[in-house]
Parts: sequence; structure tokens; C-alpha cells
Amino acid sequence: MNKSIRILPAALVLAFAAALPAAAQTQPAEPTMTQKAENAGERAWDATKSGTKKAVNATENAGEKAWDATKSGTKKAVNATENGSKKAWKSTKNTSKKAWNSTKKGTATAVDKTENVASRAGGAVSNTATAAADKTRQVGDKIGEKIPGTAQNEAAKKP
Repeated sequence: MNKSIRILPAALVLAFAAALPAAAQTQPAEPTMTQKAENAGERAWDATKSGTKKAVNATENAGEKAWDATKSGTKKAVNATENGSKKAWKSTKNTSKKAWNSTKKGTATAVDKTENVASRAGGAVSNTATAAADKTRQVGDKIGEKIPGTAQNEAAKKP
């Protein structure tokens, strides 16, 4: 019996030793406050990372959209400026042509009217000069009739 007394405490120690790690590994039903805080911190960190990624992506997308809109607006402004310049040039060219044609026509009309007036004036001067010359000749003929030896005097003697 002496041996069994020694074996019994050894068996109890072994059984107790085997139960201790199992009891240590068993978790309580509810997490502790520390574990709750750690879990909340991890969830907050994950949410912050996710929110930051979303914010970065949104900022990049907005930046790209703004850049595309700026490029598009700039292209439209350049095209509008080019079109406006072309229209202004065509308008200036057409106006210049019209002004030149009007000037040519006005000058031609003025020349024609001046020629007509000059022609009439020249005709009037010519007619006046011819009439004056005719009257001068008639007066000269009258005077010549009275002077002996002139052709007019000889012609006046013949009946």
C-alpha cells in the first residue's frame, strides 16, 4: 500500500497539470474592455483607411475631370477665337472690296459728270465764241464796205 500512496499523488498532479492549460485556453463568454477597445480601434483604423482611399480616389477623379473640362474649355475658346478672327478678316476684306468698288464707281460717275459738264461748258463756250466771231466778222464787213479797196467795198458796189 505504500506504493499506491506514492502513485496516487502523482496521478493527481498529472490530472491537475493537464487541466490547467485547458482552463487557461478557455475564453470567457464576453470580451474584456481592453479587447473591446482594441476591436473598436481596429474597426476605426480600417474605416479611416477605407475613407482615405475613397477620398484620394474622389480627389484624383475630380482633378482629372477638372483637367479634362479645362482642356475642353480651352479648345473651345481657341476655336471660337480662330473662327471670330476668320470672320472678322472676311468681313474686313468684303468691306474693303465694297468700299473700293464704291470708290471706283463714284470716281467713274464723277468723271462722267465732269466730262458731261465740261462738254456742255465747252460747247457753250464754243457756241458763244462762234457767235462772237460771226458778229465780229459782220461788223468788220460793214466797216470794210466803207473803206475803198477792200473786198467788202468791192462786193458792196456790185448790185
